Amino acid sequence: MAGTFTPRPEALPPSPAPLTPTVGAPAPGRSLRRTPVGVSKRLNASFKSPLLASQQTAELSVVDLQNELGDLRKKSEDLDKQIAELTSEGYTLEELNQHIDQLHEYNDIKDVGQILLGKLAMVRGVTIKDLYGEFGLELDD
Repeated sequence: MAGTFTPRPEALPPSPAPLTPTVGAPAPGRSLRRTPVGVSKRLNASFKSPLLASQQTAELSVVDLQNELGDLRKKSEDLDKQIAELTSEGYTLEELNQHIDQLHEYNDIKDVGQILLGKLAMVRGVTIKDLYGEFGLELDD
């Protein structure tokens, strides 16, 4: 027959190796599906948080609310006293805000230091506690 093409055997790609099961592969005759076949009310239902259910069952009584309100009022009075004490000592609101900002900056820098110590400990294969000793730091620093 003229015009029929037949490739030579050496021009064909090699046949693939037979497939072998891998770790975690389903057993023969089993499906890869994770959910069962068929309609299930539990699968189609919306998520219900167990936390919400416990909050709904633990309703606060009027007495509990009154006690909580009394506690909040006492806390507010204590804070007002502390503010009055600080202002009588000569502190201004700007100084207190500046002090708070400096504490935030200190905590951010300390967090970065902790991250670096953790990475260094991991690279060296030692504990962070060992590095504290090496750098002359106290554990409660």
